[in-house]
Amino acid sequence: MVKPKNCISVSEAKELQGNWNRTRVSEIEIATGFKDVKDFTFSLKEIEEYVAYVKELSTRQGVSDPGIRIYFAAYDTLENKKATVFLAPTIGVSKDSDNNYEIDPLNRTQGGWPPNSY
Repeated sequence: MVKPKNCISVSEAKELQGNWNRTRVSEIEIATGFKDVKDFTFSLKEIEEYVAYVKELSTRQGVSDPGIRIYFAAYDTLENKKATVFLAPTIGVSKDSDNNYEIDPLNRTQGGWPPNSY
């Protein structure tokens, strides 16, 4: 199997996550008043099922090259104010591609607690 072209090295991943921690974590803690999650885990099965779902519904719509955009988000309930992410299908893969609001996003992931660093 050929490694995907957009893979990065472990050291680059650590550097990128270090940049996030250094430039954003303290500001988030000041703004929210608490430590927040900074990683999210979906099972491979969940990702594969979602990709298949997006492919099938996109094909039915005539969308030949769908994408999946990842959004940062947050809960806002009495029980949970933590960060989350959701995956949203797009109609294309460019940065300007529109979201495909005819296909439901994916959420309900597990945020790492306590906050995990890469």
